[in-house]
Amino acid sequence: MPYKVAIVGRPNVGKSSLFNRLVGSRLSITDETAGVTRDRIYARAEWLTKNFRVIDTGGIDIGDAPFLNQIKAQAQVAMDEANTIIFVVDGKNGLVDADHYIAKLLYKTEKPVILVVNKIDDVNQMQNAYEFYALGFGEPICISSIHGIGIGDLLDKIISHITEDDVKYDEDVISFSIVGRPNVGKSSLTNAILGEERVIVSPISGTTTDAIDTQFKKDKKQYVVIDTAGIKKRGKVYENTDKYAVLRALSALERSDVALLVIDGEEGIIEQDKHVAGYIDDYHKAVVIVVNKWDAVLKDEKTMKKTEDKIREEFKFFEYAQVVFVSAKDRTRINTIFPAINLAYENYSKSIQTSIINDLIQDAVAMNPTPIFNHGKAAFNYVTQVAVKPPTFVLFVNNPDFVHFSYLRYLNNQVREAIDFTGTPIKLLLRKKA
Repeated sequence: MPYKVAIVGRPNVGKSSLFNRLVGSRLSITDETAGVTRDRIYARAEWLTKNFRVIDTGGIDIGDAPFLNQIKAQAQVAMDEANTIIFVVDGKNGLVDADHYIAKLLYKTEKPVILVVNKIDDVNQMQNAYEFYALGFGEPICISSIHGIGIGDLLDKIISHITEDDVKYDEDVISFSIVGRPNVGKSSLTNAILGEERVIVSPISGTTTDAIDTQFKKDKKQYVVIDTAGIKKRGKVYENTDKYAVLRALSALERSDVALLVIDGEEGIIEQDKHVAGYIDDYHKAVVIVVNKWDAVLKDEKTMKKTEDKIREEFKFFEYAQVVFVSAKDRTRINTIFPAINLAYENYSKSIQTSIINDLIQDAVAMNPTPIFNHGKAAFNYVTQVAVKPPTFVLFVNNPDFVHFSYLRYLNNQVREAIDFTGTPIKLLLRKKA
């Protein structure tokens, strides 16, 4: 298992900014509003050839802010998972009661704690760190996560705790993101898949504002599940956190192999669902359509078939996708998701021999010759697969302008009839023969 480092501290001390510094990308939402980061966020970092996993957490406070108890629970789980804990305090605001409260929690973990005083932007502010010795974690490391000051010293300290046994990775993983409009049950589905309360679940729309990566093993296969914030309709994203959440969701979609498009089985398909599906289509990801809240649907033996037919009608561009019906709340039929994910991933990664795809295209053209279009007739010379994820084929033709889009769609359908590409898009690209 990878070495894990959890970042904890009270709200608005710069934990997410530090997280982004350590992992080298803007994976965590940073905002002046305290408490914006509500869920744990996982990402991989590397320093001097050593790899480790960084866990960002919601702030721990002793007040009565919304989500506070759940944030505390999330931070506690992160601390339980971590090998080393980075305790971040605010060098500008100084030592406060909440810092002492967190320190007491950290004493109980009996794990290495690195005390980090953030917001030390120049040498003259170094003296601000002295009062934090009172927390009992030894000499603090002074940093500025915004300006990058002291980050190298912190990374040196982190990897000093890592042994070679701590950094074993299994790269053979299937990554899948859970996407959908807000409040369709994505976080509940993540929890049901993982079998634990790993993501905050709330009936309030838009509770999850970040994407959370979690690696797990099932039936001897390695997976990474990425739970994402609900994607709101394009053009109607007003607040910063909403904007960031959409960007994060799209980033999660981009780095996943398979997208689980979650639909509310009780409410049915609405326009926002189509917008989310459009993003999946734009990114050319393998897809499984998951109808959630199936427990709340009044149904008979024909309801499932009628619902699937309706989905096929509304999502014509996902005619290749499998549809599964689950209840994340009751944790029923969850196992039907994994065969669909596995098949989608297998086909998403599929390679076809050049001779087979050439014979297939030749037979398709012989059965339905190319029509005259743009004052010319297309003649296909050669076909080859140039990529996987998704399977991508280049068709060399005398003139790409002679191929009508409907004929390319015909060839796409012929390929699908001959070869099982369930769950994945395929791309046919036209190139002029040299």
